Amino acid sequence: MNRKNVLYRIYDLYVDGFRSMTLGRTLWAIILIKLFIIFVILKLFFFPNFIKEHASEGEEPEFVATQVLDIEH
Repeated sequence: MNRKNVLYRIYDLYVDGFRSMTLGRTLWAIILIKLFIIFVILKLFFFPNFIKEHASEGEEPEFVATQVLDIEH
């Protein structure tokens, strides 16, 4: 069997499967909306860029090292 033929058949199987979905499209839409909420909305509001706020430019590695090692300067 030709490799291109196998890859085309696999691709065709998935395309045909997604084309004929009814409930699956709704479930995929819910999954994508949840991923958007998790990675974009929660990142913006609950995970601020702490390093950028507390360290000046170029001194980020030193700031992280002092925080991890709990060294006082």
